[in-house]
Amino acid sequence: MPYVHTLRVRFGECDPQGIVFNAHYLALIDVAVTELMRDAFGSYDAMVSEHAADLVVAEATQRFLAPARADDLLDIALSFPHLGTTSATMAVAITKNGEAVLDAELRYVFIDPATGTKTPIPAQIREKLAGV
Repeated sequence: MPYVHTLRVRFGECDPQGIVFNAHYLALIDVAVTELMRDAFGSYDAMVSEHAADLVVAEATQRFLAPARADDLLDIALSFPHLGTTSATMAVAITKNGEAVLDAELRYVFIDPATGTKTPIPAQIREKLAGV
């Protein structure tokens, strides 16, 4: 079952054409990821400190399907179709009123926060993300 976070587009996230500027979608996705981590671990910082693992974006692709505008409510659905040894692939589907706005895929690499080197996904994190 994907994790879904709903947020409202702010005027400042729109470009001169009145639609969400393409670069802002990654920031909107990041808000949803932060809320997922809050729900799963209490906070993003708690996940990092309790499990000695952080995650960094290694790759991101976006496919723009329809415009979103200021004051639109967006549903950002996150799921993890692949959990590897040290990386995870997150699928993102953003919709407004059931209409597809954007599909994205992000590949995260888990790192040891003390050294910045790749580390295996801790079992407790794997378990939580596998359910998303």
